Amino acid sequence: MSVFRSKINANSESYKRNYALMQEKILELDGKVKEALFQGEDKYLKRTKAAGKLLARERIELLLDRDSPFMELCPFAGWGMDGFGTGGTIVCGIGFVSGTLCMINSNVGTIKGGAIDYATLQKGLRMGEIAMENGLPTIVMVESAGANLPDQAKIFNYGGANFRDIIQRSKARFPTISIVFGNSTAGGAYIPGMSDYTIMVKDEAKVFLAGPPLVKMATNEVTDEESLGGAKMHSAVSGVSDYLAEDQEDGIRLAREIMTNLFPGNANYAKEKIEEPKYEVEEILGIVSADIKIPFDQRELIARFVDGSEFSEFKPLYGSTLITGFAKVNGYSIGILANNGVLFSEAANKGAQFIQLCNQKDIPLLFLQNITGFMVGRKYEEEGIIKNGAKLINAVSNSTVPAITIITGASYGAGNYAMCGRAYKPRFLFSYPNSKIAVMGPDQLAGVMQIIGRQAAEKSGIAYDEEQGAQVAKFMVMEADKQSNAWYASGQLWDDGVIDPRETRNYLKFCMEVIHNTEVKGAEGYGVFRM
Repeated sequence: MSVFRSKINANSESYKRNYALMQEKILELDGKVKEALFQGEDKYLKRTKAAGKLLARERIELLLDRDSPFMELCPFAGWGMDGFGTGGTIVCGIGFVSGTLCMINSNVGTIKGGAIDYATLQKGLRMGEIAMENGLPTIVMVESAGANLPDQAKIFNYGGANFRDIIQRSKARFPTISIVFGNSTAGGAYIPGMSDYTIMVKDEAKVFLAGPPLVKMATNEVTDEESLGGAKMHSAVSGVSDYLAEDQEDGIRLAREIMTNLFPGNANYAKEKIEEPKYEVEEILGIVSADIKIPFDQRELIARFVDGSEFSEFKPLYGSTLITGFAKVNGYSIGILANNGVLFSEAANKGAQFIQLCNQKDIPLLFLQNITGFMVGRKYEEEGIIKNGAKLINAVSNSTVPAITIITGASYGAGNYAMCGRAYKPRFLFSYPNSKIAVMGPDQLAGVMQIIGRQAAEKSGIAYDEEQGAQVAKFMVMEADKQSNAWYASGQLWDDGVIDPRETRNYLKFCMEVIHNTEVKGAEGYGVFRM
């Protein structure tokens, strides 16, 4: 495989200008990361530490193998929403425990007692989906007051899917281990009740469907928390608990011990030395355009995250606005599709063929989105842009090899679909902080609405108010821009996190380990390709 020869001039004014703008985006990302690290007000954190209890992130740190990477997922869920803030009340991600890749969910009990708001529920459901698709055991660190009652109308009907998912993963032999650290009430009580293995921490875990006040109200029975749902009672009487831990650290030790017994052959996950890219990762900030209106060559990005900067391009002279080719990431083969402009019919046909080839050889796919959509206009309609675009979407829809998507710039219109957007269920989807996602660009949206307004006025026989139209267009641009930026998208869980572009290789290396946890098997058939 040939090494890509970079054409970047790091001394050019355009490179330096773009680098500075991308650094501003990274500073914005760093600020959002700090928001996501919030684990409650100081008074609650101090109270928790005074009681000798660990915080949610400290529990994860102790659970993970020493020097294990931890890929946090959906850290910005809930950003901009009415709820408990960025990240919700769970910290989630994937790491190694006793040598085995695990999905880890840790309730943040220091925010609203770990109660579940809408964003937290959606984040938890996404984690269950990832665990099931990739055959991951799950470790849940439980401390939850259950559903946030003011949000019940938004979460009650969908909340049961969390319990269904635990049971379905168990049937598929992807077990769930729960460690109960504190109060787990109502819906929070069903998590340990439905797990394959449940550990409860002595004198701290309290698991019941209804606490003493509600029991008194419902049945007139007077009881206390320990006798109603304490760890000792559940370990010795009800049988809900399988292991009684002496303290929090012992609970984590027991979870690691269970993992060792479940997967005894996975103790060593170190890989042989892989050749790193030949170009500086720092250069990515000068390559990827901070302004999505300015194009950049995705090959330059690819060369800075694939093994040895080696990239074997497929059909380089045909359909040039879509780059396709083969490379390796962390020793694993991968097929890459990257936008280098609007999608024409030739590019769509090339992409469909390339996806079929990767499925035939059981090679996972990586989509790098920077796309304004398919080419429009009379000439392109006559050439069959709809049917050719449909071929690419057909191939994406019916592909069965795992896919990873990264939005490196724009993600507009049907281009989002054709390049394996969220609706097409890539195993993982990440965004860069400069990215935008919407049905179309804000300026185009405002312009279209102005044209429609003029036409409507003309049909009604009245004069179109240009000044008012301009004001409305300006407002629409502001609103569309606000609802298409990376933070809004991530807050809505349209991605699995906004990442620093310089971390692309690290994320991809980890994702490739995860997706190869299960068999990579290509599709054996497709729907009808409209010819």
